[in-house]
Amino acid sequence: MSQKSAVKPLDFKDGQIVQEFLWDQDVDEALREAVAEQTGNELVDEDYADLVDGAIIWWREDDGEVDDLTDCLVDATQNFAGPGVVWVITPKSALPGHVSPFTIESAAQVAGLHATSSVVVAPDWAGIRVQTRDRA
Repeated sequence: MSQKSAVKPLDFKDGQIVQEFLWDQDVDEALREAVAEQTGNELVDEDYADLVDGAIIWWREDDGEVDDLTDCLVDATQNFAGPGVVWVITPKSALPGHVSPFTIESAAQVAGLHATSSVVVAPDWAGIRVQTRDRA
């Protein structure tokens, strides 16, 4: 999968700042580089304290339970400059560390967010787009 096609579903825009949570040696570096190229900015780490436009969470089964993911989603939205999108990226189905979409949707709901779509973002990774709920 090319970098361009791997990152296109993430929908980040030029000039945006994207914060990354739970980076580890197993992440897809081509996807990270593609996001940086698309935004024109390197990804900032979870200790970054300024405003951001979006976030990526690399989440694996051994990273914790649904409550831990809920906490991470809340942390990921704390620095949003306005409405933003969080991509929860998890190993694809049948790969070690895979997390079910139901777990991610449950965590998002408890965090006051809404899971909207799921796409394959890299050869071994799938992403679920999570955003703030529309208020009627």
